[in-house]
Amino acid sequence: MQPNGGIDQACGIVALECDDPHDACFWTRVAEARMRVGAGFALGFFSSSRFAAGPLGAALADACPGLRYAACSTAGEITRAGVSEGNLVVILFPAASFRIEALCVRDLRNAGMERIVAQVSEAKRTFIAAGAPETETSASRFALCLIDGLSFAEEAATAALHWGLDDVPLLGGSAGDDMRFGATTLILDGEPASDAAILILVETPVPFHIFKTDNFVPTPNKLVVTRSDPDRRIVHEFNAAPAGSEYARVIGIDPGSLSPMSFASHPLVVRVGGEYYCRSVQKMNGDGSLSFFCAIDDGIVMTVAEPAGMTRTTRAAFDAVRERIGGIDFVLGFDCVLRRIDARNRQVTHRIAEIYRDNNVIGFNTYGEQYLSMHLNQTFTGIAFGPGTAREAGA
Repeated sequence: MQPNGGIDQACGIVALECDDPHDACFWTRVAEARMRVGAGFALGFFSSSRFAAGPLGAALADACPGLRYAACSTAGEITRAGVSEGNLVVILFPAASFRIEALCVRDLRNAGMERIVAQVSEAKRTFIAAGAPETETSASRFALCLIDGLSFAEEAATAALHWGLDDVPLLGGSAGDDMRFGATTLILDGEPASDAAILILVETPVPFHIFKTDNFVPTPNKLVVTRSDPDRRIVHEFNAAPAGSEYARVIGIDPGSLSPMSFASHPLVVRVGGEYYCRSVQKMNGDGSLSFFCAIDDGIVMTVAEPAGMTRTTRAAFDAVRERIGGIDFVLGFDCVLRRIDARNRQVTHRIAEIYRDNNVIGFNTYGEQYLSMHLNQTFTGIAFGPGTAREAGA
């Protein structure tokens, strides 16, 4: 660790954080870290309640002229202190060990799969062609995505990105807006965007592993979507009864008491190919309907689930990754905001924070997570980098 300059990992990545929008010294530290590690690309995650996108982009451009970057607003940040809110996080990737290109896929709601697949496929071909021939055997590739978490298009976009990337694994997170559910912000090289996804292609000799973990178990209780608005992800009726009231009845609470804590503690899941995936409730609306973070439609059978053993399952997931790649140097993590709420409700926030600190996790709380071809909820997805230095990994 450099004094006041962030964490320099063995792989060369450095992470810095700030909780004061007026802290000019922060940008001095970012500039110093950029020079120290020879950064060629930066990722930024920020609370839109505390940090405005325009001044943030201007400050980064002034501090680090010519540095390419991608950033998004969040529903909370994962910092060296664990999980918190109201921060700005900047992650710098050294050009010597991370070759990175990024593009913005716009107009997600109307783009259509063919256009997205064609754009991503061409970007992938160009990216591979620009690499040195020897990297075909000495480096591996992955892709990160940041998606507007209020676009109502994450499922289709994730599937299209995955299809266009083919054999390049994908993971990422949906941008948030501090649980206000108004508008999220994406930024690529100073250009803001909404209803969009930023795709980041990465090639590196540093060993890595992509993984996910969740902690819910299904119960016998079922809810069938009998009336919905799929375009807006709103369920009006479960089991031919008002959605909010029926959901509250099944989980055993008064409808007037429904809150984000209720939704985090009693997630809804659907079974796909023998596995259960969360379709988390975002909020209850004034008419008693429920808005969701994921796609819904009439006829879908949802199962009420119960979170179980978040600390145990999270620790086990990191232990498995550590064994697979021989240790963990750094983890870029995308953690569902409902996991944060559930951890707080169950009073295990400090335990989860300890696991994240022990494994050098930096990232943000999301409105949804992307893993390969799937858009998920109430899940942690991450990419762990091994302990070897870039020189050792590329030798």
